[in-house]
Amino acid sequence: MRRPSDIDALERVLCAALGSDAPVCSLADLDHLSGAFAALDREVVERPTLIGGGALYNPTTPAPGHDFLDKLLRRAHALGAEQVLVPHVRRVDDTRALRAAGFVPVPAGEECAVRLTGDVDEALRTRIGAGRLRDLRRRHLALAREVTWERIPLSELGGRPWAREAFVELHLHDAARHGDSHHPYGAAALDALAGGPWRERAEMLVRRHRGVVVQAGLLMGSHNGRGVHYLTQAIRHDHPLAARNLYVATVYALYRDARRAGLDWVHLGRGGAEAKRRLGADLVHPLDHWLHAPGLALPATGRAQEPRLPEFVTPPVADAAVPGPVRDRHLPRFDTVDLSSNTNALLGAEAQYPDLDTSDLARAYLGAISKLPGDGGVAALDADHVLFTHGAVDGVALLLQALTAPGHRVVVTPPAFEAYAHRAALSRLVVVGAPLRGEDLAELDTERILAADARVTFLCDPSDPVGTRLDREQVLEVVSNSAGLVVIDEAYVEFSEDPSYADLLTRHDNLVVLRTLSKAWGLARARCGVLLAAPGLVEGLRRVQVPFGFTAPAQDAVRARLTSPRQALATFPLIRAERARMAAALAAHPLVDRVFPSETNFLLVRLHKHDHVLDLLRRAGIVVADTSHLVADTCRVGIGTRRANNALLEALSLRSL
Repeated sequence: MRRPSDIDALERVLCAALGSDAPVCSLADLDHLSGAFAALDREVVERPTLIGGGALYNPTTPAPGHDFLDKLLRRAHALGAEQVLVPHVRRVDDTRALRAAGFVPVPAGEECAVRLTGDVDEALRTRIGAGRLRDLRRRHLALAREVTWERIPLSELGGRPWAREAFVELHLHDAARHGDSHHPYGAAALDALAGGPWRERAEMLVRRHRGVVVQAGLLMGSHNGRGVHYLTQAIRHDHPLAARNLYVATVYALYRDARRAGLDWVHLGRGGAEAKRRLGADLVHPLDHWLHAPGLALPATGRAQEPRLPEFVTPPVADAAVPGPVRDRHLPRFDTVDLSSNTNALLGAEAQYPDLDTSDLARAYLGAISKLPGDGGVAALDADHVLFTHGAVDGVALLLQALTAPGHRVVVTPPAFEAYAHRAALSRLVVVGAPLRGEDLAELDTERILAADARVTFLCDPSDPVGTRLDREQVLEVVSNSAGLVVIDEAYVEFSEDPSYADLLTRHDNLVVLRTLSKAWGLARARCGVLLAAPGLVEGLRRVQVPFGFTAPAQDAVRARLTSPRQALATFPLIRAERARMAAALAAHPLVDRVFPSETNFLLVRLHKHDHVLDLLRRAGIVVADTSHLVADTCRVGIGTRRANNALLEALSLRSL
């Protein structure tokens, strides 16, 4: 529906709706769009306006180029129209030609689409949760017993006059309920649509209860043959079934119908983005109307500019071109004919690359962690602060690749996660150690860290392998006084009730927080890390990240867990309680010298007979991490199920001294 021929066909339909030879009217006549123009001067709203392309029926209008706009402005002059409106342009489109021609944007809400992959219910469950899915199914099944489901091709509408009359009647009543004097789905417009080139792709959706039409809408197949646009629907609101939320039940039925037909998506139209997300919409794109009017001056809200790269990004990365797929990651491709990827198009959805635009997934992640005791500060972050990586170690590698050059210094604080020093050595960096201090290994040598003047400082909090939280005042001192970047690895922070450092990201451009979905969220198979940082820094990292590394199955697994986080969140207090039980039991054991305090889902245990105990556990079929090369005579014991934990205690009770 974004082809020039489609736009031309829609212009003829708009003219029929307006009862004119040309698509010229005042903005005030476009009642169904009037809310978008409420802030404009009355003079602007009432001027004759040429509607560019007639695309009020189209989910979006492609951003036009210079030649099209020149013709449009000349046509407006010839018709005596003082203004030109190009409606519903995606904000992510290239709108430079519109700006250059003197058009200004007016926010127009969002368009929403639902992608259908595999089983419909399974796809919806990952987005809206099991509870909401049950409600959708319940409504659908209840109404399916009472209301028919009919799809009538517009090419056959002449033989169904009752359907045409009911459609027009319901839409007229719907317009009257909203105070609209004009609307785009009157009899003349419907006849023009049915008599135009779209008649083979368009269908009327009619639902009847005992012969009475209670709902009527229009469906349009996409020009790429992969989806369907739900253009409009009107409901008989004085009918008792109207209170049963016919729209919601119909949308669910439409998903099932579309999937049975082999379609990949359903476009739900514009507006009400949050409500449509609750119906499974996973593609939501902001739109703007672009208006050319005498004396009109509005703040520019067009295509978002890429964030400025910070000074931490090395010149080779800053000067490198952004990879094409990454540069265009926000551009929707569901309604295009994509011949750019060179995959085997005859083998279905598995031949398609995974999505690079993970904005909705980022928002889901921020929403999920905001429920944790120490993560209230993430409310200040948005999707631009989030980068998904192929595990947290990939985040470490990306940081070093994008932000350092051979010879730069990197600070680590042993005992620490060994990947920091390993990756730094592979990158030919100078590794400076500033060992942790104190009985609990929770104190930083801030003087040594700051004196190193490092390009990157890695802090692990909660500590791996110790499990303790670092002294917060010392961490803040390092962040505030470091000229380089400070990376805080919070792989285990969900198990701690102390706050995250994510709330500091909007105040410190040199701070990066690493998280993972492998540990607390139980998605180790998905291999998904999360890097939180200033948007400019995230943009720099995208330039070195391998595109498409976040696979479609991994995205599906992450979306399912984050959309229904209750099960995962419920385990965190259980693990903390089991951690306390195991710490007490191990501390009382004669083979144990000390159990370190822990804010994670593991315990660092110092043993009296280290090698003997580890051999004993191995013979009992129990594997723990030998950390004696990091902290003498220690092992790291994960908190497993109650049964697994009891097996370890039982193995130790059968020791041979």
